[in-house]
Amino acid sequence: MSEQTQTDAKLAAVKKRAGRSAVIGAIFLMATSAIGPGFITQTATFTAQMGAAFAFAILVSVLIDIAVQLNIWRMITSSGKRAGELANAAIPFSGHVIAILVVIGGLAFNIGNIAGGGLGLNALLGIDPKIGGLLTAALAIIIFLIKKAGKVMDIVLIVLGVAMIVMTVIVAVVSQPPIGDALRQTFVPDELNFATITTIVGGTVGGYITYSGAHRYLDSGHVGPKHAGPVMRAAANGIVITGIMRYVLFLAILGVVASGVALDLSSQAANPAGQAFGVILGDAGLRIFGAIFWAAALSSVIGAAYTSATFLSTFSKKMRGGWPLQLGTVAFIVVSLLVYLSIGTAPAAILVFVGGFNGLILPIGLTVFMYIGWFRRDLLGTRKYPMWLLIAGTLVTLLTWYMGIVSVGPIFAFLGIGA
Repeated sequence: MSEQTQTDAKLAAVKKRAGRSAVIGAIFLMATSAIGPGFITQTATFTAQMGAAFAFAILVSVLIDIAVQLNIWRMITSSGKRAGELANAAIPFSGHVIAILVVIGGLAFNIGNIAGGGLGLNALLGIDPKIGGLLTAALAIIIFLIKKAGKVMDIVLIVLGVAMIVMTVIVAVVSQPPIGDALRQTFVPDELNFATITTIVGGTVGGYITYSGAHRYLDSGHVGPKHAGPVMRAAANGIVITGIMRYVLFLAILGVVASGVALDLSSQAANPAGQAFGVILGDAGLRIFGAIFWAAALSSVIGAAYTSATFLSTFSKKMRGGWPLQLGTVAFIVVSLLVYLSIGTAPAAILVFVGGFNGLILPIGLTVFMYIGWFRRDLLGTRKYPMWLLIAGTLVTLLTWYMGIVSVGPIFAFLGIGA
C-alpha cells in the first residue's frame, strides 16, 4: 500500500469517526435538550397539581415528538440546509421569522436553563443559585471555546445523558409510585388541561428543541435523500430515550405526591422537584437531584445556545460553522446569563413559563415545514416522501395551533401576566 493510499485511508477513518460522533451527538443533543431543567420542574409542578392524570400529557408529548422530530430531521437532512435556509427557499423571509422566534425562545429557554443550573448546584453544594448559574454558564462557555468544541460537546452530552437516566431510575424505584393508576390515566385521564399539555410539549419539543438534533446531524455529513433511513432511526432513538426519561421522572415524582406529601409550588424559593427527591432519599436524595438537575441544565445550556446560534446562519453565511459559530454560541450564553442575573422572578416560575412560551411558537415553524412536505418536495432532493409522516405532521400542526390558542392566558399567568 502506497504512502498516499495509507494517508487517504487514515483520513477516511477519521472522517467516519467524526461523522459517527456527530450522529450520536445529535441523538443526545435532542434527548438532553428535551429533558432539561424546564421539563423536570414542569413535571414536578404538574404532577403535584394533577397527580397520575399528568401521565396523559406525557403520552401526548411523546406522540407529538414522534410526528415533529421525524418530519424535521428528515426534511432538514434531505435538503442539506438548516431550518431557516430551507424555510426561506420555500417561502421568502419565513426562515427569518422562524429564526427570530427560535432565538427569542432559545434565549427564554437558556435563561431558564441557567436558572436550573443555579438550582441544581444549590441543592448539590448549597451555594447561592445565582452563583451556581454563573458557574454553569462559565463551564458551558469553556466547552465551546475548546478547539474541538463539537467533539467535546458530544462527549459531555452523552455522559450527562446517561448519568441522568441512571440516577432517575434509581429514585423512581425507591419512590414506589402507583404504577397501575399511572398506566390507566396515561390513556384515560381523570383531568384534562390544555395549558399543561402545551407547556410540557413546548418544554420537550418546542422552540430550539425542534431543530437541535437535526442541525447537529448535518455536521455528520450524512445528508441527502439517500440517508433518510439512518436519519429516521437516529431520530427514533432520540425519541425513545426522551420518552423513557420523561415517564420515569414522572413516576419518581408521583410516588412522592401519592404518599400525601404537599410540595411547595409558589414561594420564591420553591423547588418542587428537589423537594420530591429530598422526601424520597433525605439529604442524599436532595444532592442526587442537584446532580441530575445540574447535568440537565448544563446539557440544555449547550443545546439551546448551539442550536439558536445555528439559526444566525439565516442572516449570515459566516455563521455556518467554525469560530464564528462558536463565538456566536458563547455570546448567546453570556446574554442569557446577564438577563438571568438581572431578573427577580423565581427560577421555578421561569422554568415553567419558558416551556409554555415555546409551545406557543412551535406551530409556526411546523406550518412552514408541512407546506414544504406537501408542496415543495423539490427542495428535499426527491419527490418521494412518506404520506403517513405528512398526515401525522399536519394533524399535530393543527393540534398545536389549537392548544396554543386556548393556552395563551394560562401560560402567561405562570409569570403573573394576564388571567
